[in-house]
Amino acid sequence: MKFIVSSSSLLKQISTISGVIATNPVVPILENFLFEISDGKLTITASDLQTSMITELEIEAKEDGSIAVPARILLETLKNLPEQPVTFSIDQDTYSIELSSDNGRYKLAGENATDFPKVPTVSDGYEIDMPSQVLARAINNSIIATSNDELRPAMTGVYLNIDDSNTTFVATDGHRLIRYRRVDIVSDVNNAIIIPRKALNLLKSTLPTEDTTVNVEFNVSNAFFKFDGIKMICRLIDERFPDYENVIPTDNKNKMIIGRLEFLSSLKRIAIYANKTTHQVRLKITGSELMISAEDLDFSNEANERLSCDHDGEDIEIGFNARFLIEMLTNLESKEISLELSAPNRAGLIFPLEKDSDEDILMLIMPVMLNSYV
Repeated sequence: MKFIVSSSSLLKQISTISGVIATNPVVPILENFLFEISDGKLTITASDLQTSMITELEIEAKEDGSIAVPARILLETLKNLPEQPVTFSIDQDTYSIELSSDNGRYKLAGENATDFPKVPTVSDGYEIDMPSQVLARAINNSIIATSNDELRPAMTGVYLNIDDSNTTFVATDGHRLIRYRRVDIVSDVNNAIIIPRKALNLLKSTLPTEDTTVNVEFNVSNAFFKFDGIKMICRLIDERFPDYENVIPTDNKNKMIIGRLEFLSSLKRIAIYANKTTHQVRLKITGSELMISAEDLDFSNEANERLSCDHDGEDIEIGFNARFLIEMLTNLESKEISLELSAPNRAGLIFPLEKDSDEDILMLIMPVMLNSYV
């Protein structure tokens, strides 16, 4: 079997999907790309069993066939080749692959394509279209709050709830929660799924910068994303997502409005002096003044800064994990944010004051108990 392909075109396609491949996969053949040739078209698949990505490109080929090609060595070879036609000659009996280019010849050992796991298909699924920029924005805004705790698998992904009024993306790790809602994506049928973090990270890095339509199809076990000649199939997390609505406090009498970048810069400076285990910073709001402070008693480090703010409510003192606050504020784009608080032992809510008319962003952060409240 023989085919000719542009080196840069092939590199672009395999680079797009190579992020799926695990370093030490459960099944050794998953260290390979699956190449399938049919009617002058090359379909390339990469998989880690949980997530699979598929792309295709036009090639010059006289016959159909398939082979599993070692991913790392092929990627490295193509990265270091200038743009030129590359000829692949494959021995179907020994699975050996020879690449011929203007520079020289390269031999590598392939594997039998029939050993490559079959990619699941979505049957009896629900379908919805989303603009790629909206989907990318939803992923960016929610994924930072996913958990790494494999003992709570539901929280290692993003919960997606679609109904006839909006689509809601929710992520939480128990210390913080982000709810991102779009009113411009609706469906006649109510559906809720949990998409794994790895799949969403891959999707985020693959989505094009120019706006295109992403076709999303899913059933009880898999989700299927399709756009610009790329397909991604991922296994859904089959767990019950926490009842997050009950965690969001509604009676927040204290509201502070402050410049996001000013607040963020101050937090980054103060966090340097916080305890390296708790990352605790203390926010003390009195009148129209916010005092941010931190101390690390083990090293006699301490710092404090004063910022002016608009404050409506009683004076309050509350502790937060600076790392979480910084990450959440960095992720927002709004010039000003609103921080809503009810009590030193209740969660705080962050809202951006400027946002798209079709979106709603709520960020919740649990407090860290201050010494004075113990």
